[in-house]
Amino acid sequence: MTRPRVSFGMIVFNGEPFILYNLRALYPFAHQILVVEGACLSSKRIATSDGHSTDGTLEALYKFKKEEDIENKLEIIVKDGFWKEKDEQSQAYAERATGDYLWQIDVDEFYQPDDMAAILQLFENDPTISGASIKQITFWGGFDYLTDGFYLRNGEALFRRIFRWGPGYSYITHRPPTVYNAAGKDLFTLHWLNGEELAARGILLYHYSLLFPKQVIEKCEYYATAGWAERPHARDWAQEVYLNLKKPFRVHNVYDYLSWLEFFKGQHPSQINALRKDIHEGKVKLELRQTQDIEKLLRSPIYRAERSMLIFSEGIRKRYQPFWSRQIYRLKHPIASFKSLLRKTHHKIRSSQKGF
Repeated sequence: MTRPRVSFGMIVFNGEPFILYNLRALYPFAHQILVVEGACLSSKRIATSDGHSTDGTLEALYKFKKEEDIENKLEIIVKDGFWKEKDEQSQAYAERATGDYLWQIDVDEFYQPDDMAAILQLFENDPTISGASIKQITFWGGFDYLTDGFYLRNGEALFRRIFRWGPGYSYITHRPPTVYNAAGKDLFTLHWLNGEELAARGILLYHYSLLFPKQVIEKCEYYATAGWAERPHARDWAQEVYLNLKKPFRVHNVYDYLSWLEFFKGQHPSQINALRKDIHEGKVKLELRQTQDIEKLLRSPIYRAERSMLIFSEGIRKRYQPFWSRQIYRLKHPIASFKSLLRKTHHKIRSSQKGF
């Protein structure tokens, strides 16, 4: 057997400071790295007039191509003007893919090298696998902090990432990522690896999506104007919550749902450690979020107690009420959410005892 050939597909817009470190992380595992650079129409306000990154991302791609792409794996895909949406961008890299698998990746997501090798070994051992989801952990405000919450725990932490690929396969849509095989079958409905099962083996997606202020503000600008996102208050969230931590149980950027912060106690992927070192040494210059307020919050006994109640309430919900409306997640305070959950659980248990 030979290791499966992987075509990595990436959409990138204003991808600094991650882009070079991400390419270096992917390179040893790549048959191809297909990068679609540029803005879609919803990002027009933070792009160049001809639809490109404003932070040097495109220049960094060409620099990598010239200086580090010794095996000619990188293909940079651009267009004059703006992309309609991310469907078009994803299809642009998919139509150029020649690997056995197509691995979709964002510029701010990383993996442990051993985990990538383990995933490829699973594919090598069983060629019938049609694809895989991977569970993310989301970094917030600094390298030592994570966000979690009801939105992520309701299945949104599982990202469809890897797809079997071959002649006649087609990339259908970006939300959620969907690929059909040559027979017109959705790969997700076939022999699909579940992200929870991979997470049980310690295989995770390290998502640095809420790390740096500039990065978060630009994401929120996009979400505020993208109709599909339904987040008209994203700019306000960035200022009030991300930058000032005024609502410590609305810290995830899908802010309709209760969420919280936690300490990260694991090890970062090697290229993230390289990025951290370069930031510390001044080789990478960017604004970091100050973390004194995060530290104070996470060391607060009251915050830890309320967070524990929320996590406990989620366990009760899954045990007794898997069919409940998601509206319980949208309550304004963790204690209110916890009390409401207990009332509904009590009512359900009494009803079942009466034979209803």
